[in-house]
Amino acid sequence: MHHTSSSLKKKIHMAFNIISNSMSSFIVFLLVFLFYSSNEIFVRSWDTIPKSDADLIEVALNLEYLEAEFFLYGAEGYGLDVVNPNLTEGGPSPIGGKIADLSPLIKDIIFQFGLQEVGHLRAIKSTVRGFSRPLLNISSAIFGQIINNAFGKRLEPPFDPYANDINYLIASYVIPYVGLNGYVGANPLLQSATAKALVAGLLGVESGQDAIIRGLLYERRDEIVIPYKVSVTEFTNRISNLRNKLGREGIKDEEVTGNILSANDYSLSYPRTPKEILRIVYGTGDEHVPGGFYPLGANGTIAKSYLERN
Repeated sequence: MHHTSSSLKKKIHMAFNIISNSMSSFIVFLLVFLFYSSNEIFVRSWDTIPKSDADLIEVALNLEYLEAEFFLYGAEGYGLDVVNPNLTEGGPSPIGGKIADLSPLIKDIIFQFGLQEVGHLRAIKSTVRGFSRPLLNISSAIFGQIINNAFGKRLEPPFDPYANDINYLIASYVIPYVGLNGYVGANPLLQSATAKALVAGLLGVESGQDAIIRGLLYERRDEIVIPYKVSVTEFTNRISNLRNKLGREGIKDEEVTGNILSANDYSLSYPRTPKEILRIVYGTGDEHVPGGFYPLGANGTIAKSYLERN
């Protein structure tokens, strides 16, 4: 009996040592992986992606830069230059970003969105060559201009996206949905499995972000936005109408009342082409004329081809 107990103890001790060594190796591997990944070392797949796929994905890269900076600045008061400067590749710092006056819940949500966008940038840049961060304008003034255009008049005082929860959520309503449309539009045009897998993953998270933003606004749909005496519903309606007008391809956008999600008659997400995306984010209704969030225009083959024709 004593012999059996001793033998069992030896076997348990040996098993524990194997597990400990395996765990130690795993921990070392994990630490090395995290170290290198933080320094932007990826398994690149540039050579396996058709140029047409890369060109479409690079249109989206412009929007991922925009979302990353807007969400990070809104939550923390700083952007990629602090969080992950390598991803900028030396591109100019954004204009006008600042920390928003957010409640703890909304700040946490927006910060998580920002980190998700950092992940998206890393994912895209591991798949296509990409480009440095374009010049972005995320100032209160540019959002004020967008809201003025949506209402067809100048609001007084000027709309400030960074002033409070509701203003920031309304400003957030302006951005991720356009990226969602772009991914839906690009998906059927992609040729490679790698590009399709990337876009599917990006679309899933972008859709989630948009759903959360819409859900929070839907909950507050009857709330009056101070000091404008206009409801949240009316703000979203005006923004959606503006995007439809700028995109120039019919109704592909719906405000929150009666539409917890924006979708067509078959409950499918609306697609938008690169031309439509650029018309909207430039705020000019013309893919050849930069402005809005991209004072000098977007980067990448497709966006630059339109600017060169201007």
